[in-house]
Amino acid sequence: MEWLTPENVIAVLTALLGVLVSGAVLWYERRVPRRKRIGYRVQLDTPIGSDAPGGGRGNVRLGLFNETPDMSDATLVLLRIENDGAQSIAGDDYTGRGVHGLTAEFTGRTVRAIAVTQPADADHLMEHFTAAAGLRHSDGIIHLPRVPLNRGVHFKLLVLLTGGGVGSPVTVTGGIRDGEVRPNRSTTPDDTPPVFSRAARTITVVLTACVIALASIIVVREDAPPPMGCQRGTLTLTGSTAFAPVVRELAAKYEKDCEGSTVVVDAHGSTAGIRELADKGAKEEKAPALVALSDGPKPGGYPQLREVRVAISLFTLVVNDKVPVRNLSLADVRRIYQGQVTNWKQLNGPDLPVLLVSRDANSGTREVFQRQVLHRNEPANSSRDCANRDDSQAPVVRCELDSTEQVLATVARLPGAIGYSELRGGSGLKGAHRLSIDRQAPNVDEIGKSNYTYPYLEIEYAYTYGQPPADSLASSFLGYLTRGSGQDVIRTHGHLPCGTPKGLRICGEN
Repeated sequence: MEWLTPENVIAVLTALLGVLVSGAVLWYERRVPRRKRIGYRVQLDTPIGSDAPGGGRGNVRLGLFNETPDMSDATLVLLRIENDGAQSIAGDDYTGRGVHGLTAEFTGRTVRAIAVTQPADADHLMEHFTAAAGLRHSDGIIHLPRVPLNRGVHFKLLVLLTGGGVGSPVTVTGGIRDGEVRPNRSTTPDDTPPVFSRAARTITVVLTACVIALASIIVVREDAPPPMGCQRGTLTLTGSTAFAPVVRELAAKYEKDCEGSTVVVDAHGSTAGIRELADKGAKEEKAPALVALSDGPKPGGYPQLREVRVAISLFTLVVNDKVPVRNLSLADVRRIYQGQVTNWKQLNGPDLPVLLVSRDANSGTREVFQRQVLHRNEPANSSRDCANRDDSQAPVVRCELDSTEQVLATVARLPGAIGYSELRGGSGLKGAHRLSIDRQAPNVDEIGKSNYTYPYLEIEYAYTYGQPPADSLASSFLGYLTRGSGQDVIRTHGHLPCGTPKGLRICGEN
């Protein structure tokens, strides 16, 4: 079976182990009560008397230990007692019959003195260590009061003992409601909490080993299969120059992911692309290896062309930086493109002539601008160099260029120039900046909101001649364009993919 590969087996086992462990933890949390627990451990057990059993003979004694004869076999023990359970412990959680709550026993030794210490943030514990509360000792036993302990809180007993050797058993006993008292341990002799349980360590090691093995196999293997749906051959993408940056990036990605494929981007305008697709399809009498991208729907008269709605494209007006205007009303935009405004000073701008830098008649960007913003055609072409009027009767200088890139470069070069572009092309320019319309900026995140009335936007279409075969490169690339990485690339270029939930709703309404 093709799926029975080492990486798949390890992936399945890792997933099953993760599910089983998660289920076991959930069962434990629901079925096993969270226990109260007091843990204890000896952090120090050392001889301080020269005759202490097991203590050696090499120690030096001065002061009290040297002057007191019955300290010759003395030992010093530091005992830590803490709440290392899952719940806090109150005074009435101790179940012993006596006043005291816990009993610490030092087998074979006699308690001579006790000092109780607590953390800096637990001074309140000291009020419980009184004789009235049950603190007392006799022989080798210390009775401890019913001290309330929040989770993680501890106290320590420094105990001076005689009569027994270092390492003699030290035990703490007592009853805790819904809990227990038991010894614990730490990796170091300081205040760090106990280490993970053996089960936790085992599960962590196994899961880590599975993940490392899976990652190693994926990294080492060089024969990774191509993405699902890859096809070989050559495909040409034509049409919109505004959408060309998207398809160029995706074409490069597709060629990299799908060995044996060549995707050529030859963008020269939406209308020109539609005509080229229709003509080539009619000549070949079949679906050619050609996809035409169009800013907006195709013109009438091409019933053979099949559409795929790809994205909602935003466009923007751009103006030379010598014109400090940042916003124009929709009415002023229309007056400019009707030739009624010929100098920027008429709009409280600088004394510079208005230069209209437009696209040619094949441009979908121009078609969208005329249809969605102007509601009429642009004025006639009056200039070849975009700076000087060739037609003396024309009210305003207006030129036509072949691509979005040419428009942007010309607007940035000529003071007073204004043009239009797809959204991303109009950002980050040197020498030009975007314009808002009626104080609304082009913003893909605002599309679809009831109060967002920015007019310069349109659906981007991909057209094929008839229905391309399912196993064709055209069909494969269209799937790549409209799903997965295609949506990510479309979004990074400032468009809203039609394949997203929000895009589906808006693309379906238009």
